[in-house]
Amino acid sequence: MINERQTNLLKLIVEDYIKTARPVSSKSLCDLMNCSSATIRNEMGLLEELGLLEKTHTSSGRVPSEMGYRYYVDYIMKPSELTGEDMLKLQTIFKNNSLAISDTIKLSMQLIAEITNCTTITLGSASRENRITRVMVEQLDEQNMIAIVITDKGHVEHKNIHLGAAVNQEELKKTVDLINKLIVGTPIDEVNEKLEYEVKPVINQVVKQHEILYNAFYHAFYDIARQEEVKVSHASNILMQPEFNDADKIREIISKFDDKNMVRNIKEDDSGVHIYIGSETEFDDDVSIIKTKYSVNGEEGTIALVGPKRMEYGRVIALLEYIKEHLEGDD
Repeated sequence: MINERQTNLLKLIVEDYIKTARPVSSKSLCDLMNCSSATIRNEMGLLEELGLLEKTHTSSGRVPSEMGYRYYVDYIMKPSELTGEDMLKLQTIFKNNSLAISDTIKLSMQLIAEITNCTTITLGSASRENRITRVMVEQLDEQNMIAIVITDKGHVEHKNIHLGAAVNQEELKKTVDLINKLIVGTPIDEVNEKLEYEVKPVINQVVKQHEILYNAFYHAFYDIARQEEVKVSHASNILMQPEFNDADKIREIISKFDDKNMVRNIKEDDSGVHIYIGSETEFDDDVSIIKTKYSVNGEEGTIALVGPKRMEYGRVIALLEYIKEHLEGDD
């Protein structure tokens, strides 16, 4: 643990850097700390030795390290209260009884993306709302294909399928045509039941390799129905932060947001609001992720905010807690 003066110093440095994105010098802290510049430099040096601060290459000032942010969040930061303006904007969404739960979540997450200048992510089962409009396949070779499932909500899911045996292209086409004919309009979470009782008997009669193909599609739809739908809002926000002005870093972050499997790993299994900083995120060492699980009408999902490590942690926590509380309060 650090002493009181070091705690106050770290608090000032973290909060100043969050606001300005500029390294903090000892001179700028003299009046606030009522200490000499030499004393503050000495204390900053000690905090650096402890791994809570680090120097930048371009300035003599210090910035918080990943460990410094973690210490700030765990021991120094005070919970924020929502401003009247933030609360009013959110209340407008939650008091609109004409909105479906999915739309309430979507609009509230878009709103906090706008007011925090961060990126928001929603992971949730959309199976009740997504109905199949079309199934397509791309055959890679005799034993491998990609199934593409499109829904009425514009959701597109790709699934690699290994058949385990060589399958004739004509047999595959027959199967896909039958599936499209018999399951269009069916919610994703009801497709497997329909396949079993309505599609399977027909496929058995007209497709020679019916067992291989039926099992392949059955397992593919089962996996798709279990996957969380991924919604990323305002991905460009994080790229406008000064930390991400390097072209290679921008490309790296964009590719991660485009990778559905990587985004799905952001899923939260615990009901509290949790903060993951840098390497703790398992997403990218240069970001922080604040996330929580929600449960509405028996369906669970995750809401998360992704931003630079230099983010307003207290405000974001308050926003996510408000959304979670009001979603589950309507349950």
